[in-house]
Amino acid sequence: MHRLRYLFVLLSGICFQSAFAALPIQHWQAASGAQVYFVESRDLPILDVSVDFNAGSSTDSVDKSGRAGLTLYLLSLGAGGLSEDQIAKAAADVGAQLGAHFDQDRAGITLRTLSSARERTQALDILGRVVQKPEFVPDILQREKARIIAGLQESDTKPEIIADRALMKMLYGDHPYGLRGSGEVETVSQIQREDLLDFYRSHYLASGAVVSIMGDVSRAEAIAIAESLTDQLPQGIQGRSVNEVPPVQNPVPGAKMIAHPATQSHILLGYPGLRRHDPDYFPLLVGNHILGGGGFTSRLMEEIRQKRGLAYSVHSHFSPLRERGPFEIGLQTRKEQSEDALALTRKVLADFVANGPTQKELAEAKQNIIGSFPLRIDSNKKIIGYLALIGFYDLPLTYLDDYLKAVSAVTAGQVKDAFQRRIDPEGMVSVVVGAPEKKQQESLKTDRSDAK
Repeated sequence: MHRLRYLFVLLSGICFQSAFAALPIQHWQAASGAQVYFVESRDLPILDVSVDFNAGSSTDSVDKSGRAGLTLYLLSLGAGGLSEDQIAKAAADVGAQLGAHFDQDRAGITLRTLSSARERTQALDILGRVVQKPEFVPDILQREKARIIAGLQESDTKPEIIADRALMKMLYGDHPYGLRGSGEVETVSQIQREDLLDFYRSHYLASGAVVSIMGDVSRAEAIAIAESLTDQLPQGIQGRSVNEVPPVQNPVPGAKMIAHPATQSHILLGYPGLRRHDPDYFPLLVGNHILGGGGFTSRLMEEIRQKRGLAYSVHSHFSPLRERGPFEIGLQTRKEQSEDALALTRKVLADFVANGPTQKELAEAKQNIIGSFPLRIDSNKKIIGYLALIGFYDLPLTYLDDYLKAVSAVTAGQVKDAFQRRIDPEGMVSVVVGAPEKKQQESLKTDRSDAK
């Protein structure tokens, strides 16, 4: 049985590498200073483009939280002499789709269009205007601020949002990763058009842009596309413009109980986790799959749901960033059993950190990760996401080819060693939203005592 599993893993890796070998990643620097990543694929008449910048939520300040996200959102709501309606109609006319992605580190605009001349030309013209000539129309800014504020006020009543905000505050404190991407009601209400213009001019720089191109175009056409999308961007200092994120410090351990009328308790535990370039990346990735990232096969699911029925689902995950992104464990349970569920979660984590995985768990985790990986790159849209990731974090061009080799090489000892060095079960912070009444009162007393 073990030999069959090993053979499956080996063949999966060979098949993946053979399939991806036909899609080599090309890289160059545009005349504008932008970094360009390109995969030529003639299978479908589709072109995908992504333009990314060092303009994530960590580039905000406390008093202007939400500015980075608002800048990104307003790019496509009026640009280069086109109103938001004209942009939407022009894109719909050629079946093009504009999108965006945003996190603590980066902000990006995406485009999917047909590769035929008329459709491609019109779609790229729209993207060029959006990226290089945003207008930040005052009336639209006021409208979107009102919409965001209403959304914040509504979301701040939801237990999952309350839990997440409390956890991030406990985990990161005043670090930029603790800022909410959507901002706060009081900060969004103060943002003015000049704030967005200043942010755009200082963060949407040609020298810091990463252009990813995937699809039915030649290299010569890709070169022209990259130049047209970046030659009118603001000019910064030559070379890669990097948002200097300060190192993340370990948090002060603690637990917070928050009252809420929800029928279930929402429980989150957290600790600073992974950097994108972390040497422990793959041992922690494989280990997390065993602990709580592997669905019904994970230890947390087995112990908390299958054996004791304390939660319908429980999960753990790492969110790698430029600095240590969060490692989180999350679950929901009935209020009366939240204390037991939290204690058991801590025990399962502590046991895993102390003893590491079994050889059986390790083999099954590798099989699952390797076997499912081709599904993560089975479309142009998914590959463009990886191209943008590779480009933004300056990962090796062989990253996708190396991924399965690295997973396959992980040992049980490496997983145990990495978790023992990187995750401190006693140092975790935790939040329970919708705690039993007694625990809520105890938490309130503790908070008042701390305030003194």
